[in-house]
Amino acid sequence: MGVLFVQYPKCSTCKKAAKWLDEHGIDYTSRHIVENPPTAEELALWHGASGLPLRRFFNTSGMKYRELNVKAQLDEGMSDEDAYRLLASDGMLVKRPLLVGDGFVLCGFKEAAWEETLL
Repeated sequence: MGVLFVQYPKCSTCKKAAKWLDEHGIDYTSRHIVENPPTAEELALWHGASGLPLRRFFNTSGMKYRELNVKAQLDEGMSDEDAYRLLASDGMLVKRPLLVGDGFVLCGFKEAAWEETLL
């Protein structure tokens, strides 16, 4: 099963996730989230496939998230389309890693969820 692994190589969580994928023999294509950030269209598709609230796609611990006061913007009722555009504007705003496969999207690395989905 080939999956798309959207990650930031310097991120310790992304490193753990890549190691997990390698240890379990999962075939993946790696994509650098800053050099090649997801488009608004991709984010809309992935959000729909994930079943998660859109807020989960934001890297809430990132400096950019705080600088832009994204929480307040979301609390004020930012539209999904505006949120997708904002996320697409800077890969550092996106929660990572993202794992995108046929019929699923995993946001962040939670080993149990990855095992349940991939093994």
